[in-house]
Amino acid sequence: MNVHDVSGQAIAGIGRFTPLDARDRDMWARLVRFCANEPRAFERDPQVGHVTASAFVLSPDLTSVLLTHHAKLDRWLQLGGHCDGIQDACFNATKEAYEESGLSHIRLLTPEVFDVDVHEIPASAKEPAHLHYDVRYLFVAEAGEPLVSEESHALAWVPLDQLGEEAESVAVLARKWPLWRERLDL
Repeated sequence: MNVHDVSGQAIAGIGRFTPLDARDRDMWARLVRFCANEPRAFERDPQVGHVTASAFVLSPDLTSVLLTHHAKLDRWLQLGGHCDGIQDACFNATKEAYEESGLSHIRLLTPEVFDVDVHEIPASAKEPAHLHYDVRYLFVAEAGEPLVSEESHALAWVPLDQLGEEAESVAVLARKWPLWRERLDL
């Protein structure tokens, strides 16, 4: 795997990603290097960091995203979680979206990776600070009402035009969505 020119390259267990800007290229290059050099990339090991998988679940009318007020981090975030050794990020994103939302039917909009966000998770009493190599996919809710899970304080449909008020890791959806909507011909 050529870790110097990584645009559009696929990673086993993750898929293909087409960077849109310098931030995307940097995040993807970091993920490619990590997966190429860490044989336990999908395992939950805070000593080396790990791949996580997230779902941006859009409302049926494609105008809002379902966010969770994360209990441990005390922030509004997209749905998602650890891969726990399962080397299929899209499957993990799907599983986490169902578990954390209570929705009865969601649909993957594209198997292509929507976004990558490498970020530090602060140290806790149980784990040292470590990196999450978060791989994000796009979904749309087709049926069901969101139900709060044990991992969150609340769930909310947040209009995409209000995401600028959220953390950059979530606000990225509002910035990228118009281009993706056109690409997906929605």
